[in-house]
Amino acid sequence: MPLAWLVFSFAALAGYGVSLVLSSHPTVAVQRAMQLGWGAHGVSLVLGMWGGTGQAVGGRFGFAPVLSMTLWLLLAVYMVESRFVRLPGARRALAACGVVVLVLVWFYPGELQPHVRSPWAPLHWLLGIASYGLFGVAVLHAALLGRAERQMRPLSKVGGGEPLQPVPLLQLERMTFRFVTAGFMVLSAALVLGFVHASLWSWNHKSLFSVLAWLVFAALLAGRSAFGWRGVAVTRVVYAGAGL
Repeated sequence: MPLAWLVFSFAALAGYGVSLVLSSHPTVAVQRAMQLGWGAHGVSLVLGMWGGTGQAVGGRFGFAPVLSMTLWLLLAVYMVESRFVRLPGARRALAACGVVVLVLVWFYPGELQPHVRSPWAPLHWLLGIASYGLFGVAVLHAALLGRAERQMRPLSKVGGGEPLQPVPLLQLERMTFRFVTAGFMVLSAALVLGFVHASLWSWNHKSLFSVLAWLVFAALLAGRSAFGWRGVAVTRVVYAGAGL
């Protein structure tokens, strides 16, 4: 791996580490540390997957780099969304995940794949990774939704006060389903592209779990549209689909 990759990887780790340690102090400096970590993380992804391979086509690919790219996409959405919607506790969890995936990439940098079987393969991979990122954001919102519901449940039993405002919960619920829908559409495109171009498709564990995930999210969206599914059961289905 190139030296520049190592430098940017350490810079990303430092940014996430500062944001993790100081997460209880929501200052501008902590936000800047997260942003700098995210930027360095993006550069390290490019250098790690495509830098120094000496190949015009292909790159370094593996579970840890894909996990790292997925988290990077999730962080990108978080940093944009957090400017408009308060997402309590998300920064600490994401910073911790950033530290973990960066360390994972050091030990599992992936394998060099200088040749691809189809010119459509990079788009197929990109769509798959993008769907991971979108489902990851949906999981984040589902977790925040479940946490908010648990916090409100005891309060709802206390009488004599002002009625609780449902807007934050409804907002989180809407955003969860928006990201589920976006991830489902992108995953559908990845599956169709892989199936149409036979060189990209084989019935292995990746294809099987991808199709199972597609069925889970299709059932969730259909149930939401037809029966208005919501609540704890919905968050569990989101976790199950993302896990697949």
